[in-house]
This record gives sequence, C-alpha cells and structure tokens, in this order.
Amino acid sequence: MSKCSGELTPREKALLKIRRDSDTKAAELVKMEKMLQQTKNLLDKKTESSSDSMGYQENMVEDLEEKVRSSRRYRRNSLHHTQMLESQMKTVKGELVGTLDHLQELRNVLRRSQQKAEERKATMEKLAAELG
Repeated sequence: MSKCSGELTPREKALLKIRRDSDTKAAELVKMEKMLQQTKNLLDKKTESSSDSMGYQENMVEDLEEKVRSSRRYRRNSLHHTQMLESQMKTVKGELVGTLDHLQELRNVLRRSQQKAEERKATMEKLAAELG
C-alpha cells in the first residue's frame, strides 16, 4: 500500500499548495480589512480636505473594499477546489485499494497455477523416465 500512497504524492502536494494559498489569501484579507478600517478611520477624522483629496481617499477605500471582496471570492473558490480534490483523492485511494486487492488475488492465482504446472512437469518427467 505504501507504493499506492507514493502515487498520490503529486495530488497531495497540489492539495497542500491550495491550502497554503488559501491561508495566505486569508492573511492578506485580514491585512486588507485592517488597512481598510485604518483608512476609514482617517477619513472620519479628516475634517478639512479638498474635494480632490477626498475623492482620492474614497477611491482608495473603494479599491481596498474590492480587494477584500476579491480575496473572499478567491478563498471561497480555493476552499471549494480543495474539497473537490479531497473527494477525488478519496475516490482514487478507494480505487487503488480495490486494484491492489485484485492484483494480490491474481498473484495468488498465478502462484497456484505455477505450482500446479511444476507438479505436472515433475509427473511428466517421472512418467518419461519410467517409459524410457
């Protein structure tokens, strides 16, 4: 079975990478939310500013909000993809176990056939010696 597990290593690596990416995006999301809150606090405190300056800050807040939404979507998609890969991996593991069991049965049948063939060969050689 260790050989079967070795065959799953690339899928498991891909799964781990997706999980790490998801965790990284979650950390980025937390940072962005903190930056967004800081920016909103600065906007609330600022009483004297020109309309151009205020427009720039509003755009920055909107950009940050969009980045947060985008990160959330990416995280949801990554989690969904991770769940799909985990499900596929379970299916493949089940198939591999079934294949391994079948191969072991075939190996046993082959051994029995070889043993019977050797016994028949020995019997034939014995008969040939008796006749010769």
